[in-house]
Amino acid sequence: MKLFINLRFMKNIFPFCLLVLIAIFFYSCNKEEGEGGTASVQGRIFLVQHPDDNFSLETDTVSAAKTDVFIVYGESDYFNDDVETDAQGFYRFKYLNKGEYTIFAYSTLSTGEKIAVSKTITIKRGENGVMPDLYIHEGKSYGTSIIKGTVKANYIDGNGDEIESDAWAYEHRVYIRKIGEPYHFDDVRVGIDGIYMFQKILPGNYEVFTTSVSQDGNEIPYIVSQNVTVAEAGQIVEVPEFAVFIKP
Repeated sequence: MKLFINLRFMKNIFPFCLLVLIAIFFYSCNKEEGEGGTASVQGRIFLVQHPDDNFSLETDTVSAAKTDVFIVYGESDYFNDDVETDAQGFYRFKYLNKGEYTIFAYSTLSTGEKIAVSKTITIKRGENGVMPDLYIHEGKSYGTSIIKGTVKANYIDGNGDEIESDAWAYEHRVYIRKIGEPYHFDDVRVGIDGIYMFQKILPGNYEVFTTSVSQDGNEIPYIVSQNVTVAEAGQIVEVPEFAVFIKP
């Protein structure tokens, strides 16, 4: 009698156990992105430095040590975890399920604003996914451009005659303002080689101008100007040469 009951119990419980095992199998195969798996994602972060007073916009790239790196699981609207890079800029996120992951870190503009730089990878179960190198930027010149030009000096003699020359307008002052603004926001002096530069200029439309004595020989200055468009960051924008009249 007992054996009959046990056999009947086993016969009834077997389909239930089979359904449970099938459910567990499909659940394990269809886990969403996140922790709890055997996969990982690793990579390196590099820091591109944009130093100030660099008139060629040259940069220096180093390992981004002790930098926060963030991971997003699948299509999440917010980051799900973060780690800090080591001295070589290396990071690793472990114990992940298979799926799609986004890694990001922040660049910092000269204004202090942070811009996310990201890459996405899809990994399989148990895979060690290697993310392509990620480059972030910082420095007072990052996200800016340089406006550059030259100023020639012509002269007006004692008789009021104009005399053209090949001399540079050394120490002559040049100004810059945004188009539509009444006042300039910066000014520089012309160097001994005739060159002037405005650094850390954001993309936009500008007017570069200087002053010259009136061509009739009096001492009232008039404005000589050029409109300049800085289309994007990281450019050295050349301004057509100015020729100003100076009365000795």
